[in-house]
Amino acid sequence: MFIETETTPNPATLKFLPGRQVMPAGTREFASPEAAASSPLAEALFDTGEVTGVFFGADFVSVTAAPGADWSQLKPQVVAVLLDHFVSGAPLFAGGDAGGISVPAEADRIVEEDPADADIVAQINELLETRIRPAVANDGGDIIYRGYRDGVVHLQMQGACSGCPSSTATLKHGIEGLLKHYIPEVTEVRAA
Repeated sequence: MFIETETTPNPATLKFLPGRQVMPAGTREFASPEAAASSPLAEALFDTGEVTGVFFGADFVSVTAAPGADWSQLKPQVVAVLLDHFVSGAPLFAGGDAGGISVPAEADRIVEEDPADADIVAQINELLETRIRPAVANDGGDIIYRGYRDGVVHLQMQGACSGCPSSTATLKHGIEGLLKHYIPEVTEVRAA
């Protein structure tokens, strides 16, 4: 088995591609060792001592190194952990079920949406799924819809994009421009 590695716009994060499916559906982000307790793989990555974030995408794992960590020393450790996991066929989550899939619930909305905006919200979600999410996944992350109200779209960056220095520019210039172009009712995009 060969695991490819790609850089991301976030210098602290590398994207690892095992050449097979990681998540069957959805994504999952682990921002602490405690959060990683539900996944033996995420837990093992945190156990290296120099990892501050792990993100599972459809076919990749993004790993964020602690400040001051040296990727030339950490990268072989991460590859070894990933190889052990995927070669052994171990389950991604404790219990081997899909209980760890992260799907934003209605309770995760940060604004109360107006039912009259249902068509606009549907258009926003369509653009997120077809144009924006695939581009963000290429950079080792994901984007989660958190609500729409009075022309303002609230989005949350995850994975490599979460702490990336260029994430604000991505939201304000790239994503906001695209949404405004296709949906005139959108006036602004804000990070959630």
